[in-house]
Amino acid sequence: MSQTPYIFDVTTTSFEQLVLENSFHKPVLVDFWAEWCAPCKALMPMLAKIAEEYQGELLLAKVNCDIEQEVVARFGIRSLPTVVLFKDGQPVDGFAGAQPESAIRAMLEPHVQAPETPQGNLLESAQALFAEGRFAEAEAQLQQLLSEDNENGAGLILYARCLAERAELAEAETVLNAVKGDEHKQALAGARAQLTFLRQANDLPEVATLKSRLAQNGGDDEAAYQLAIQQLARQQYEAALDGLLKLFVRNRNYADGQPHKTLLQVFELLGNDHPLVTLYRRKLYQAIY
Repeated sequence: MSQTPYIFDVTTTSFEQLVLENSFHKPVLVDFWAEWCAPCKALMPMLAKIAEEYQGELLLAKVNCDIEQEVVARFGIRSLPTVVLFKDGQPVDGFAGAQPESAIRAMLEPHVQAPETPQGNLLESAQALFAEGRFAEAEAQLQQLLSEDNENGAGLILYARCLAERAELAEAETVLNAVKGDEHKQALAGARAQLTFLRQANDLPEVATLKSRLAQNGGDDEAAYQLAIQQLARQQYEAALDGLLKLFVRNRNYADGQPHKTLLQVFELLGNDHPLVTLYRRKLYQAIY
């Protein structure tokens, strides 16, 4: 594991300076580990990740218990891994054995000051989390962002989409209504389209029912369109676009041209740079002309 200024090895001779003296300035998390200890090796990357996120507000010291027997004896370490948090020269908290990341963060929270995150980084972080499907974590980042800037258009739109993911459709619409100006016009239209698909899907037959109908009658236009809406509500965009395009080719006048209108809504939702939009916009053009 690569070392950083926040993460370092500690020996018996350096413990006093690197742990005890440092802990008067910043909390020091001491990881007692050994080469033969599999849980230790699983825990160490997690501790390193947490220490890096604190950006110097937390230091991580690693003690190899096979070598540094004096330190082990001094603190009565009996099982591995053992992790101890030092502040002002004294151990103030800790745990023995493997722990989930959430429990470690909860232990640290009362003792370590969280680093300030610039607003731009909060938005970028939330966007990345949302793209990974980690909607609750993205929502938490956006709540922090919007508490500082409640007119951040991009933040409001993404926050609304997080709300939509947990079926808070009315609240999501209220948030979208708070977006001002035309700077985020396309993203706003896409978010509204997603709300529309989710609302429509609530009133439609189940996916299994629709697929059964299509298996019995491949020309069932109503089932084909409703299945595409259900797929859009579940973010199965490629399947939905494929179904809508086939329906458009087969019956472009279905429901007053609804397949074409819905295709354009999906293009807005995904954005012009999305590879599916590039592909299906070209296919739609070929189908029309």
